[in-house]
Amino acid sequence: MSIPTELIGSIPRPSDLLSALTAHARGRLGDGDLAKQQEQAVAETLARLEQSGSPVLGDGEQAKPSFATYPVAGLDSLSPDGVVIPFADGHTRQLPCITEGPFRYQVRAESYLREAQRLTDRPLKQAVIAPSALSLLYPATPIDGYSRDEFLRDLADEAEADIRGCLDAGAHAVQLDFTEGRLSLKLDPSGSLLDDFIAFNNEVLGRFSDTDRARIGVHTCPGGDQDSTHSLDVDYAGLLPKLFQLKAGNFYLQLASEADPERVLGVIRDHLPAGARVFVGVTDPIDPRVETPVEVRDRVLLAARYIPAEQLGTCDDCGFAPFADDASTSRDLAFAKIDARVRGTALAAEALGL
Repeated sequence: MSIPTELIGSIPRPSDLLSALTAHARGRLGDGDLAKQQEQAVAETLARLEQSGSPVLGDGEQAKPSFATYPVAGLDSLSPDGVVIPFADGHTRQLPCITEGPFRYQVRAESYLREAQRLTDRPLKQAVIAPSALSLLYPATPIDGYSRDEFLRDLADEAEADIRGCLDAGAHAVQLDFTEGRLSLKLDPSGSLLDDFIAFNNEVLGRFSDTDRARIGVHTCPGGDQDSTHSLDVDYAGLLPKLFQLKAGNFYLQLASEADPERVLGVIRDHLPAGARVFVGVTDPIDPRVETPVEVRDRVLLAARYIPAEQLGTCDDCGFAPFADDASTSRDLAFAKIDARVRGTALAAEALGL
């Protein structure tokens, strides 16, 4: 396929795994039995992605507690009363916050990648959480003996190691999940918080070579959890010019759920860095209707009017179940949308003579 296409990350967990997660949380299932359920879910995910014709696979984040908090899974020094993220339908998600330092990842994304590599020899993409998101783990009240500046230095080192570990392990691509980018403009319309996020992420990305950054991408979306979003009402035009300042070779942009995608494509065209590739979202995980391949094709052809073909790719708007307990989207629906994306992207490439 001459137009690359990739999933964003999470796939809804099978019912057996959801039941196992509940039993494990209640102390009725051991770690080893849970790990077996997770391995089975990863194997099935990889097989179904391969059957869809996906050129690049992923583990569907089957073993992550969430896309955001996997690095601190099992960390003892956490308080549950961190930043609250409100969604449009009224539900919220709350991040933890650390209570002491030094800060260290408990789990690295490389571990998920290596597990998937045992089950397939196909190219694998690995999603990691952006360091800017984890910067929100520091509490509002400073920790005695461990300043925020010390925390950020430790976090930058840990985030670099998380990304580098995946690259060194042979990931086809590493994707930083940066859903807090658009949300930041809702929390702080002045853009100051977004500027801080961009600067901090660039401090980490600047440690990588141009060759490495060609395999590093950044994903942004307005959130997607329990069929709701946290920042779809924020104007994309406030985010994209600054997003493209990030030192990454690839950008994965939610687009299918935008009310006026052509306007957004104009902003992309005006600010796209030379040599960077933009993967535009052509399926909406929140919409219960499955897009047709022809509909996907037409979305790609519209994007090709604004983005040079050699800089164009496709993706889903965001992950289908970023939090492990989100069962609002069925597993079969997610794979049906992925099938439509792959087939529709191929139709667009054919129409463009690529």
